[in-house]
Amino acid sequence: MTVFSPFLEKIENENHKAQLLEVLEYIEGKFPELEPVVKWNQPLFQTHGTFIIGFSTAKAHFSVAPENVTMEKFCDRIAANGYSQTKGMFRIKWSDQVDYNLLHDMIAFNIEDKKDFDLFWRK
Repeated sequence: MTVFSPFLEKIENENHKAQLLEVLEYIEGKFPELEPVVKWNQPLFQTHGTFIIGFSTAKAHFSVAPENVTMEKFCDRIAANGYSQTKGMFRIKWSDQVDYNLLHDMIAFNIEDKKDFDLFWRK
């Protein structure tokens, strides 16, 4: 997790740091083909130069940003977990359980949907 270490070190609450580390390590373990990078001071994963999923933190939650297309496809499952959401991201409260099946399915969808994509972001 060395790529994300500087980002994680900025998280003061040790429980929050551990929770996000668990999420990032889960993704690295399940999707070893993804490249972990930090851009715009946020941890994210990409493949062949295209964005797959990114994260940011706040006092009460961490945010997951998989892009608008993916948010639309999974909005019902996001809502079923009680996560608040906007057009391009959703928030998991530090006190909430992380739905790893949801994260897995979103990432798998993005990898497949963007396999022939040659830009960083969808238009």
